Amino acid sequence: MKPIRRSVYGLAVGVLAALLTGCSIDTLIWGNDGAQAIQTTEKLVSDLASGETSDIVCMDSVAELGAPSDWSGLSAGEPEEFFAGYWVDQVALNPQWSINLEGLPEGAMPGTHYPGDVFYRETDDGLCVIDVSWSMLVAVN
Repeated sequence: MKPIRRSVYGLAVGVLAALLTGCSIDTLIWGNDGAQAIQTTEKLVSDLASGETSDIVCMDSVAELGAPSDWSGLSAGEPEEFFAGYWVDQVALNPQWSINLEGLPEGAMPGTHYPGDVFYRETDDGLCVIDVSWSMLVAVN
């Protein structure tokens, strides 16, 4: 069997196993904690894009959340455990997770600032947003 075909079969078996055991694809790929960060981020984006306030923002959050239009068109990217060596400005906030956001806000053009990464702190109730790092669109392809 060719390596590519073997990989496709392996992926199909993994997806089928995840579905049969009730696991999501995110759990299969990122583990329980990573999947929770993805689900929490999707809820945050949905809440903020619709103009609602979100109940997953930490009480002591320093996050600038912007306007609903800033969140429209965004979705959860890849979660990872917080890495202090890269996110120096967030170290004092004690986040445990960060996740990048994918997509661009509707109507974005060069110079547009938009949410790029979300930082979470773990609490007894789950994850809460402690900060958001904003990015600037440099060019549109």
